[in-house]
Order: sequence, then structure tokens, then C-alpha cells
Amino acid sequence: MRNWFPDREFFMRSQGQVRFITISSRVQIIAAAAALAILSIWVISMAVAGWTQYRATTDRLSLLDREAKVATATERVNAYRDNLDAVTSDLVKRQDFIEDMVASLPEDVKAVENVSDSATEAAATIDKVSLAIPEAAELARIEARQLAFVEGLTRYADWRAAKAADALKQLGLNPDTMIRQADRSAMGGPLEKLATSVDGTIDPRFERLGLSIARMSALENGLAGVPQVAPASVEMVTSSFGYRRDPFTGAGAMHQGLDFRGPKGAPIYAAAAGRVTFVGRKSGYGKTVEITHGNGLMTRYAHMSAFRAKVGDQVAPGQTIGAIGSTGRSTGPHLHFEVRINNRAVNPRTFLETAPHVLEEIRRAPQLARAD
Repeated sequence: MRNWFPDREFFMRSQGQVRFITISSRVQIIAAAAALAILSIWVISMAVAGWTQYRATTDRLSLLDREAKVATATERVNAYRDNLDAVTSDLVKRQDFIEDMVASLPEDVKAVENVSDSATEAAATIDKVSLAIPEAAELARIEARQLAFVEGLTRYADWRAAKAADALKQLGLNPDTMIRQADRSAMGGPLEKLATSVDGTIDPRFERLGLSIARMSALENGLAGVPQVAPASVEMVTSSFGYRRDPFTGAGAMHQGLDFRGPKGAPIYAAAAGRVTFVGRKSGYGKTVEITHGNGLMTRYAHMSAFRAKVGDQVAPGQTIGAIGSTGRSTGPHLHFEVRINNRAVNPRTFLETAPHVLEEIRRAPQLARAD
């Protein structure tokens, strides 16, 4: 090796000075070894890449060969394949329908399991199909499972919708009105008709499921917008809803909300989930925030000293939206709180005192279903 890499001397002349640089045999051998290692790694990596590509090509050809054999086998059973194709296509369409609907459901709905009322008929169908077309037995079982799932989920959606409707009635709200308003709130879009068959028709059981889930969602979304959190300390309510003596004129007047007395700057909370639709001053109310909760429900917070929200904000129940003050027609620091349904003032106490218990009960629906 030393004969191949003898010591080498180089000299450099710069500004009249001559410098000698010696590269030893050992340094040359190390540099050559490093270059050889790098070259070897490159050759190996190229070889591995080539082998990988070769294996991928081989696997692809093997797969094509297996697919060709399958196609040939399928042609041998062409007598029944044509009939099963239509059944399979329908089941695929139906399964797509189920998965699309289930994907939009909350986890507690998907976790509930129910027994189908058509289990006996489905079992008879499986027996008949198995005898007539043995190759289609598994498809019949899939169809039976789908129908059982659909019917069970429909019953569960109806059950939850009924509980939500009862809860709304306890709060003095009309469930049917809430559903109609939910239907009117749809903003439009391209028409995409639901179908469970390749011919574009829909099985009535699947259509019924869609309607049940839509009703359940409308009612439960309506409940989510019901005022349920006290906007300030309830111990400090100084003026109730109804007729009272006006503090300025001394004459009788209608008071359309509740007054919560508190120190200036104390926090004011959103009574329910919703979207802030007004932030500013209103005659008599002073600094005011309004939150729209859907289904005609709106809450108003007046006489504020400061705002903690802006128009367009999505707020959660209990979220701070402002501070108590004495702006507008006010005799001292307090919050004037109103609940309005289709712009008609209603007594907030009905919601603040009843809603927490009613909503707690409806939230227990999944647990109650499992217990049943």
C-alpha cells in the first residue's frame, strides 16, 4: 500500500516565500479508504433500489396473473354472477348510505346496540337464499345485518327525539315549532337525492332512519341553545320578570327580564351556546350584547360597563362576554338579562331554574339506553 501511496511533497510560492506541504502515506491511505467506502455505499444503495423495483414489478405481474385467473373463474360461474351483481351493487350502495349517515352521528349514538324487529324474517330470508343460491348466502347475511342496524338505530333516534321533545315541553317550548324552524334554516345547495339501490330508489326503512335522525338532531340542537347558565350570581336577583313599579317614574311598568345586582366590573356569562349578533348601545339598555341561539331563541345582556365579545363570536355556556355596569336607563350597577323567543320576551327564571335539571337528564340518554 505504501508503494501505491508514497509520501508526497508539494511546495507553494507566495509573495517571495516558499512553503512545503507534505502529505504522508497514511493520510493518503485514509482518504482513499473513505472514498472507496462512499463509493461502496452508493453502489449498494443503487443495487437495493434496483432489487426493490424488480420485486415490485414481479409482485405487480403476479397480482395481474392472479386477477386474470379470478376473472377466468368468475366467467365460469357467469350463470349466477349476473344476478348476484345487482344484489351486490345494491348492498354496496346501501353500505355507503349507512357509513355516510353514521359518520355524522355522535359517538354515544354509534355505541348503542339494538335488536332488529325484523330478525325472524331476515333469518328466513337467509335460509331461503342459501338453499336457492348457496353462493349468495353471505350477501344475504350482510343485508340482514344492515337492516337490523338501520331499524335499531331508527328506534334509538326516535327514543332520543321523544326525550328531547319532553324536555322542551317542560321548558315551555314547542318541539314542532322548533323542527319547522330547523327545516327553514337550511340554506340550500346542490340536490343530491339519497339512494340505496343502483336504480336510484331508496328503501323506505333507510328513508325513515334519515327522517328520525334529522328530527333528533333538530330537537337536541334546540336544547343546546336553551339558556341554562346564570349570567351572574342568582343570589343577587333584585327585580323579577313581570309588572313592577318603575324606579324612575314610580308608575307601573312591564319588566321584561331579570336584574342581577353586582359590583361594577363583575363578569357576565353567556347563558347558552350561540353566536353573538349584537354588541353596542341600545336606547334604555346602554351597553348591550345579544346572543342568538337558533330556533328563535335570543338572550340580551344590558347595562354593561365593558364588552368581552364581538359580533360573530361563537360562545359556549358560561363564557364571559362582558362586565356589569350601569349604562343606559339604570339606577346602579347591575345586569339586565332577557330571554326572547321570536322577539317575544319570556320569563328567564323558567329556563335558569328548570333547564339545568332537564338538560342533565337528556344527557343521560345514552347511559339509560345501555341500561335498558
